[in-house]
Amino acid sequence: MLHIYCLNYTLSVTPKPPALIKRPALVITLQALASFAILATFLPLLHSQEWYVRVFDYPRLQLFALAIVSFILYIWFAPKNRKRDKFLLGALAIAIIYQAVNIYPYTFLAPKEVEDADKNTAENGWLSLLVSNVLMYNKEHGKLAALIQKQNPDIVLLLESDLVWQQGLANVTKQYPHRVEIPLKNTYGMHLYSKLPLRQQKVSYLLDKDIPSIKTFVKLRNGVWVELHVVHPKPPVPTEDATSEKRDAEIVMIVRDIANSKYPVVVAGDFNDVAWSRTTELFQEVSGLLDPRLGRGFYNTFNANYPILRWPLDHVFHSKHFKVESMKRLPDIDSDHFPIYIRLSFAPENKYEQEEPEADAQTQEEASEIIEEGKQEAAEDKREGESE
Repeated sequence: MLHIYCLNYTLSVTPKPPALIKRPALVITLQALASFAILATFLPLLHSQEWYVRVFDYPRLQLFALAIVSFILYIWFAPKNRKRDKFLLGALAIAIIYQAVNIYPYTFLAPKEVEDADKNTAENGWLSLLVSNVLMYNKEHGKLAALIQKQNPDIVLLLESDLVWQQGLANVTKQYPHRVEIPLKNTYGMHLYSKLPLRQQKVSYLLDKDIPSIKTFVKLRNGVWVELHVVHPKPPVPTEDATSEKRDAEIVMIVRDIANSKYPVVVAGDFNDVAWSRTTELFQEVSGLLDPRLGRGFYNTFNANYPILRWPLDHVFHSKHFKVESMKRLPDIDSDHFPIYIRLSFAPENKYEQEEPEADAQTQEEASEIIEEGKQEAAEDKREGESE
């Protein structure tokens, strides 16, 4: 009887293993994913230029998707009665809302910042650009050459282009009589080809002796001169720059150059920054330039090799004098960037129909601080280079 009693006692105090005990690894994984989604969402809000902070500016769509998936799975599989779990769910919900608010302007549901071009625009009022970061080590010159011939843009802008690329595209670029060629071996070369006349072509090295930018004026077929800037700063990654200070400063320095321009303005290039970062937002506010993507789409140009890891790095901003006839991401050319094409219309009345971003005194002060920090960083890099 004692043996039976003990057996009964043992059976009575041995509960059936709950589902949580069967799935500890899954719950821990969900907690880790949720924590990462939350941290990566809000880390960029810190006023830090360190690369490991700024890198989370880029994957906004990916973090939005990760937060949604984590939220759904957490509700389905994980316990929800502990404070930690309630906190994670609440923080995930906030992260989802925050990302959604920031993603919304780039969806077709949002109003367009740049209006659609009038189909009756005079033929001499159009301006088309093709922008392509070619990847210097890419040898498939023919793919880009075929795209240029097909799209037939007024202006072709190449980034990461060296002498090999210059020679490889010679047959197609010969139809562009006006040009600025800066072939470099450091992946920061630039080539600007134009069917339209250029004047005052100026190549500047704003913060780094190896990183050029271009300023010139393009004459439209109707006789109007347009101020054109081309930029390609270094990204904030350990192999290039440990912080984003010089990148941010270079972007803002261009803004100061065009803020009081008397001409219509276009700025194009690989910013190595996404459209929704604070730096790019500040760029728009101080410059008053418009983003044609708003209300049309993301136009993710990088990384062409990884479909789930893409974001918009290649940009075309313009003044309120222009409207958009078409904008599209072009097919793969074996680069890590997709080319992008845009066709703009110019008409004198455009500038009265579109509202440009504006900067208040605090934003102007922030811009000045960014430029000063970038200059200081560049000076420190120069001193370190001289001492080596």
